[in-house]
Amino acid sequence: MADVTSRLFLRHLRGAPTSWVRHLVNGKIRHEGIGQSYWYRPLVSVLSEVPIDDRELPLLFHARTGDFADVTVQATVTYRVADPAVAATRLDFSVDPRNGTARSRPLDQVATLLAELAQQPALDLLARVPLAEALTNIAPVREAVSAALRAEPRLDDIGVAVVSARVVAVRPEPEMERALQTPTREAVQVESDRATYARRAQAVEQERAIAENEMQNKIELARREQQLVEQRGANDRRKIELAAAAELAAAQGKAEREKVANTAAAERARVLAAAEADKERTLAGARADGVRAVGLAEAEAESAKLAAYADLPPGVLQALAVKELAGQLPAINQLTVTPDMLTDLLARLGGPR
Repeated sequence: MADVTSRLFLRHLRGAPTSWVRHLVNGKIRHEGIGQSYWYRPLVSVLSEVPIDDRELPLLFHARTGDFADVTVQATVTYRVADPAVAATRLDFSVDPRNGTARSRPLDQVATLLAELAQQPALDLLARVPLAEALTNIAPVREAVSAALRAEPRLDDIGVAVVSARVVAVRPEPEMERALQTPTREAVQVESDRATYARRAQAVEQERAIAENEMQNKIELARREQQLVEQRGANDRRKIELAAAAELAAAQGKAEREKVANTAAAERARVLAAAEADKERTLAGARADGVRAVGLAEAEAESAKLAAYADLPPGVLQALAVKELAGQLPAINQLTVTPDMLTDLLARLGGPR
């Protein structure tokens, strides 16, 4: 859309690079072209603005196939105004010279014409083919629409050129579409069930393999545990045997030591006994010799004493005997001597010898 600005009683138009503008004054062309910029008087000027960029026209229409099934055709037509000078004379592209706004909607007429021109060859073609072919092969529909639009003389008359025509989809009614999808859906479901069953079978097989593996592991663990128990028993027996052997060796050593100690003690006792016996014999011999010497000395003394006493008178001998007897008597604390006893004793002592 052109940009129009106001200065007193004049207007200035500045066009766009995708718009073709024509300026008429009294039926004569003053300015014409793309990207125009000029001043003009709105009271005597007639302006036309034709867009020349590519336009997309989406189409959606119903058709009926050869087997009387309703389908919906979705297409897109790309077009542009190839001859804006012709289009400006055949369609109303005029704009208000005061503010530059469009006075009509000529592109809607172009869209209606293109939609009708595109529908007719598609309807004719779909009416001759069955539903399955129409749904699976849309290339003929696209080629028919493109050929019909390029060969249409009315488009050349208004200066419009079709760039391309595309048929996006041909779809049946929802019920028919679901019915047509049923075999495929069932086949897919069958494949899904087969895959599910296969997956379950594989899962069962894996579970069985896992269970067997666990059982083998348990068996192996039990076997190793049995080996461990047996090894522990063997180790315990070996420990007991080694302990018994050690105790036996200790007992034998102790017995040997006790035997050696007893032998040494017996030998020491025997030696001590022999030494003691030798000592006793020596002491006995010495005591016997001493006793014998003492006896001999006493005998000699007694003999000498007797020899000395042999020449003594009887009274002296009695006195000595009394003295000897007195030495053997117990202690006498008090002794009473009477005159009779003294007289008799003195008489005996003074008597004839």
